[in-house]
Amino acid sequence: MDHDIAWPGSVRPGGRTARVRESVLEVAGDLLADRGFAHLDLTEVATGAGVGKTTVYRRWRTPAGLVADLLVDMAEQSLPRADTGSLLEDLTANARLVAKTLADGRQSNLFRAVIAAATCDDATAAALHTFYDTRLDEWAPCVEAAVARGEAPAGTDPRTVLSAVSAPLYYRLLASGDPIDDDIADRSARAATIATVAGTFVIGAPGLGG
Repeated sequence: MDHDIAWPGSVRPGGRTARVRESVLEVAGDLLADRGFAHLDLTEVATGAGVGKTTVYRRWRTPAGLVADLLVDMAEQSLPRADTGSLLEDLTANARLVAKTLADGRQSNLFRAVIAAATCDDATAAALHTFYDTRLDEWAPCVEAAVARGEAPAGTDPRTVLSAVSAPLYYRLLASGDPIDDDIADRSARAATIATVAGTFVIGAPGLGG
């Protein structure tokens, strides 16, 4: 799992439609972070964004539809992958971006709310899976390049490697409550790199199936 979000200051397309979407999604994200999915109300979002209620209901229809578009927007605004020429350095960059996002007050609350909603709403779960698929696809070439350089064995599964980088950070966010900082990010990247080099994430390796 990984999400390295370019907040704030992202460059967005112009035009009235884009401005309406930006305003609505910003308000929706704030409300979601403050109160959670259960209290996300489209009328309140429209009022906060200064747009017509009909516009919001016509375009997004339901709170789940709004969350789905919010996740699309977050994926669109995410920073591109690193390309340092080193697996360890690439995974460290990934881990630090994830840690920075999850340590941010608004963003951590937002992801908690979305993940909680995904446990009981199929549409939100599908949107969340799509978001992570987008980010994993963006970063997968880092692992593929490491295989090509001979840093990692052939057959290494990039998604599993990247999930191993982020998993300790999400555990801290959702379970233990321990600090999320560059130190744990760096240690997660080192551990994932060592396991990758050892062949732990090769498809068909013991414990992975396939």
